[in-house]
Amino acid sequence: MRCIIVGYGVQGKKRLTVAAGEAAGVVDPIWPEAQWKDVREVPPDRYDAAVVCTPDGPKTEILGYLASHGKHALTEKPLHAETDGELAALEAKARASGALLVTAYNHRFEPHCVRMRDLIASGELGRIYRCRMFYGNGTARLVRESAWRDQGAGVLPDLGSHLLDTANFWFGDLADDFRVISASCLENRAPDHVVIGSEGSKPKIELEMTLVSWRNHFTCDIFAEKGSAHIESLCKWGPSRFTRRTRVLPSGRPPEESVILVQDDPTWALEYAAFKALVASGARTDLSKDRWLLRTLGRLSDEVIKVSSLA
Repeated sequence: MRCIIVGYGVQGKKRLTVAAGEAAGVVDPIWPEAQWKDVREVPPDRYDAAVVCTPDGPKTEILGYLASHGKHALTEKPLHAETDGELAALEAKARASGALLVTAYNHRFEPHCVRMRDLIASGELGRIYRCRMFYGNGTARLVRESAWRDQGAGVLPDLGSHLLDTANFWFGDLADDFRVISASCLENRAPDHVVIGSEGSKPKIELEMTLVSWRNHFTCDIFAEKGSAHIESLCKWGPSRFTRRTRVLPSGRPPEESVILVQDDPTWALEYAAFKALVASGARTDLSKDRWLLRTLGRLSDEVIKVSSLA
């Protein structure tokens, strides 16, 4: 599958490394070594698919162009649009041309996230009561120096989209009652620390995200009827630990099993391979989860901006 990389920032460089043997070139308006400045300049017979790594603003226009020409696309999250109808129209265009559009959420391919999905699906935990996730990095100053990143709802669409998608990956459809518990502008103009939660989802969910965790970190705690399961860190920040604890009745210290991984981040290559497999299978574009995220993040973004302005 011949592909082009559209946008050659941090993510574009990662994507090119993975797709290097199949990359027909790079599209970027600024990078001097780029083969093309605009995706419309690329001869259609030079590529079959694109990996879109641009800022949010031009994404749907670029994807619309690709879809209209029957070109498959893997695009960085979140799939931003002004309205739900815009994504519905994009989905219809892709289906009409046979193009497959997929939004990249590489944490779905994190080994311990897959392990957690499989444990939940097995039913061995019994009824799951609560899920709590934390995702933090120390990029507050870098974001503050970026005009297009330090605006709007700040950390929410960036890290919150990952957390919401991970919860959806584990538990399926979530409730529409997510609300903002806390939102702060600690160092940046836009919110750099946000906590959201849902009491209507099953299980109940609490998600915390921040740009002021000076050591990059991810944690998850799932509490259930027959025990609990926990993730500490991701492979890219390793070591990454998965712990399962089995409940002792009526109470007592539970026995636990742990799996510790010390390895390079496998998610980018696994995600690209999964995208290629979907293309080869003839999968159809389905943006229903993107549309749910767009509505949820849009509503929460308005609330985050309002709450942080009052803090």
